[in-house]
Formats: sequence, C-alpha cells, structure tokens
Amino acid sequence: MTVDQTAAAAATDLGRPAQATAGNRPPRHTSMVARRHRAFYMFASPWIIGFALLTIAPMAYALWLSFTTFDGISPHWHYVGFGNYRELFSDAQTWQSLGRTGLFAITSVPLSIIAGLGLAVLVNRPLKARGLFRTLLYLPAVVPPVGAGIAFKQLFDQNSGAANGVLNLFGIDALGWLADPYARYVLIMTVLWTAGNIMIISLAGLQDIPRELLEAARIDGASAWRSFRSITVPLLSPVLLFQTVTGVIASVQTIMPLLLAPDPTPAGITALPQSTYLYMMHVFAEYFAFGRYGYASALLWVLFVLILVATGVIFKATSGVVFYNVDPEAKK
Repeated sequence: MTVDQTAAAAATDLGRPAQATAGNRPPRHTSMVARRHRAFYMFASPWIIGFALLTIAPMAYALWLSFTTFDGISPHWHYVGFGNYRELFSDAQTWQSLGRTGLFAITSVPLSIIAGLGLAVLVNRPLKARGLFRTLLYLPAVVPPVGAGIAFKQLFDQNSGAANGVLNLFGIDALGWLADPYARYVLIMTVLWTAGNIMIISLAGLQDIPRELLEAARIDGASAWRSFRSITVPLLSPVLLFQTVTGVIASVQTIMPLLLAPDPTPAGITALPQSTYLYMMHVFAEYFAFGRYGYASALLWVLFVLILVATGVIFKATSGVVFYNVDPEAKK
C-alpha cells in the first residue's frame, strides 16, 4: 500500500465516527421546536393542572352523582342509572323554573346590551370630564354580587327601603318590591346595575371603528341615526355577539334571587317569589334544602347541555349578520 493510499484509509477511518456522530445528532430545527414545545407546556401547566382539578374533575364527579341517589351525608346510596333524568323531564317545577329562566334571559340580556351600548356612545363623545363619567359608570360593575344583592335588598325593603320612601313623598303606598309581582323587576334592575361592564367592551369596539367611514357617511348626507344603524352596528356585531353569548350564560346561572330573598338559607329558598324562582334556585333547593345531590347534579348537567345548544343556536342564527374585519375561518 502506498503512502497516499494509507493516508486516505486513515482519513476514512477517522471520518467514520465523526459521520456517525453527526448522523445521530437531531437537526437543530427539530431541537428548537422541541424546546419551544417544552416551554409552552411549562408555562401553561399551572392553568392545565388547575383546569383539570377544578373543572374537569368536579364535572366528572357531578356526572357520576347524577346516576345515584347520594344525599351528601348517608353512605347508603344506590345507582339508579337514568332515573334522575327521567324524573327531571317529568318534574313540573323543573319546567316552570326553566321557563322563567328563559324569559329572564330574553328580557335582561337585550336590555343590558342596549343600556351598555347607549352609555358607550354617550361617553365616546368629546365631553368634559369624560374620564370621570366613564369611571363612575363602570364602578357598579366591580361591586361583588353579594354586596350588590345586599344593597338592593335594603334599597327595596318594604318597611325601611329608600324606594318606598320616595313613593311616600308622592303619596303612594309602600310596595312589596321583593315579593310578587314586583320581584322580577328588581331582579332585572340588578342586571342593569352592571351595564358598565358592557359599556367598557362596547366603548372599545366603538373606538376601533375607522373614522373615515363615519366622515364619508356624513359627507354623503347620512344622518347620525343612519350612520349608527348602517355603519356602527354592523362593525360592532362581533362585540354584540360576544355580549349576547356571555350574557345568556350569565343570566341562566344567576344566583341573585337568592341574595334578594328575605331568608337566603336552605330553609327559606322554597319561600322565594315564584317570579324569581329560576332554574338555579331549583338546583340550590334540591342540593341544600332537600339533600338530593344526585338529582341536583342531573339538573346541572341538563343545564350544561342546554347552554351548549343555546350557544350553538345563537352562532348559527347570527352567522349571516356578524361581520369580521378578518375572516375567522381563514387559514393562517
């Protein structure tokens, strides 16, 4: 073997381990993607763990309870399959409370959206102390529901409430605001009380509307109402859709009637005015007044399914009237 051949063989032998090592090493792009995936799951893990423990696990437990006669205390319970669900669909109280809840949602959600949008249009104008007005109108939205319930309960108390005090100034007899038939109106007032939350979201949507469109409409002779109806509302439609969906979900889950009740305890829940005995009040009564954990869990799972169906119907019904600046279905 010549010197040149020996050198070539040595170079080949020395190169083989290096080539094998380089071949076994993962590409730099792949390792970068893996590091990004690990970083994502590391930062998202607190939420994932919390969602699994505080949402998925309780829902699964409630689903299991819905097939039993568990009362929360006694170890003697029985598996009844779909017995709770069959009883649910034949329970007149369930259907009546569900109907009142639907009527409350149909009434309160549009009123709150209209009130919030009206306030947003008002504070979007170039007014003096506009920031102060925005703050004052938004403040009720940050009041905890328990505090708001206590305040409204005192305000509309039949004996010492300020509402009846104003009526007495005009010679009108005191009204039982927290009893039928006026309790439903007080309940709607508690929803309108938090219209500042909707105002802030609508205000953000109003400020995102291009001024050029409104100025072009004004130059073309369009009135303020025509511009609002033909430009502002269509461009605000995604915001209005969001407020409608979240408003419906919040209205069917409200516990405000319990906070307005004369006796907000399990013993007094059955004495609520019929107009404010909503679906969640029925669930509360079955859980804590009657100790029927299995039946109440079935009620909650039916409500969960109804909320999914209602949300799907809303999205389907508004698919042709909601306009996005960017197509949400477009592929990135």
